[in-house]
Amino acid sequence: MGRIPSLKNFNAFPHAEDHLLKKTYSGAIVTIFGLIIMVTLFAHELKFYLTTYTVHQMSVDLKRGETLPIHINMSFPSLPCEVLSVDAIDMSGKHEVDLHTNIWKLRLDKYGHIIGTEYLNDLVEKEHGTHNHDHDHEHQDEQKKQEHTFNEDAEKMVKSVKQAMENGEGCRVYGVLDVQRVAGNFHISVHGLNIFVADKIFDGSSHVNVSHIIHDLSFGPKYPGIHNPLDDTTRILHDTSGTFKYYIKIVPTEYRYLSKQVLPTNQFSVTEYFVPKRATDRSAWPAVYFLYDLSPITVTIKEERRNFLHFLTRLCAVLGGTFAMTGMLDRWMYRLIESVTKSKTRSVLRFVLMLLALSLITHARLARAHNSFVIKDFTQIGVTNVV
Repeated sequence: MGRIPSLKNFNAFPHAEDHLLKKTYSGAIVTIFGLIIMVTLFAHELKFYLTTYTVHQMSVDLKRGETLPIHINMSFPSLPCEVLSVDAIDMSGKHEVDLHTNIWKLRLDKYGHIIGTEYLNDLVEKEHGTHNHDHDHEHQDEQKKQEHTFNEDAEKMVKSVKQAMENGEGCRVYGVLDVQRVAGNFHISVHGLNIFVADKIFDGSSHVNVSHIIHDLSFGPKYPGIHNPLDDTTRILHDTSGTFKYYIKIVPTEYRYLSKQVLPTNQFSVTEYFVPKRATDRSAWPAVYFLYDLSPITVTIKEERRNFLHFLTRLCAVLGGTFAMTGMLDRWMYRLIESVTKSKTRSVLRFVLMLLALSLITHARLARAHNSFVIKDFTQIGVTNVV
């Protein structure tokens, strides 16, 4: 097959002859440096390619008839476990904690160490209204007020709680509440106590200290990158009392892994509000309220991996650019060293030539001096002979 002679002109990779290729120490150093850079950039690009990223999408929430899990993990350093209760209410005014609810209370000493465990099964049903006791409870309280008596169990409880408070005992409440997916609230307080028993223990509602630490509060399982704004929240009251209210907006969320596994959960935002206890207000007892509402929008978070061709493109650009830059650096160093070497060689040559010239001049002067001395000697000898 014949070849087109002019086709060689389009060769973008001309090859130099072997005798023109010269290996130098500077070229070796630049090559090693370039290889290190290439390996480092390759590892970085590979890690970037293997790392997944997330894409967020929004749509209307179409879920119906499902429950909302509420994970609670809180500590109350100033309230014993015997006086704490968890109340849950939804917008319909019904008790929404089902049979599968598991709430535990851990007794803590003044240093925060666990000294006992108790299962919390005294969840108090309340109507929505003003979050106070309903008419039945008020009626029962009125009856108890008329009696003005405490049975032996109540007396023992008052004594036990006072002893625990003197010892600095606290309580840690943790577990899961399963409620309906409607707006509502849950709160932790001393509302489960008989009002006269509570008054006997605390000597008035103004002495109830609801200082708390929220270790974890979430509305579903956690996914990679989630941030719950109330985690590790500490609220400590000193010489005061009041009610904490957390207004929570829940956003239904689906997290889709690369394996196509779907994790249904929820994110939330929160606004905090504190209502100090007034000396004239004797009816409201301090508590910690969590009032939540659900957003009609669902956020879908998808894990995705970068395209392999995109990875190859970036890799070729990085490695090719590094190779080109090291080649330019090698040429610049070679020319610099060559110019320095040539200048040194020329200066040395000039110095040698100067030494040679000086030696020749000295030799010539010595020769002239010697010749003149010999001529004088011969002249003196000739004059003597003539005489």
